[in-house]
Amino acid sequence: LARRVVSRPVPRDRLLKLALIGTAAGAFSGLFGVGGGTVIVPLLIFLLAYGEREATGTSLAAIVVIALLASLAQGLYGNVDPGGALLIAVPAVAGVVLGTGLQQRLPERAVSLLFAVLLLVIAIELAIP
Repeated sequence: LARRVVSRPVPRDRLLKLALIGTAAGAFSGLFGVGGGTVIVPLLIFLLAYGEREATGTSLAAIVVIALLASLAQGLYGNVDPGGALLIAVPAVAGVVLGTGLQQRLPERAVSLLFAVLLLVIAIELAIP
């Protein structure tokens, strides 16, 4: 049986926040090669009150489009190593399956804290030469 999808209008402020999050993620993706998890997830949580799991899933769906376009743009500049990308992507599939399964078993607060620790460690590593 086909389900009828009912479209509801999205409030203007929500649309603007989603556009802001997308713009920030795109800018960070193009500039630093990051944008999905490090930008979209926290902003969805703080600006739109998404839960950790919903923010993660929404971010991953957006990353598909962001990564495709960003990698094509970087490829035009000769900045893509297709062999290296494939060697990263293939085992990453197993990581996605394992990580998603783990995320579904952990309390959302624990996932948020682990994410915060990861961002903090990365910030320290980047700041200290």
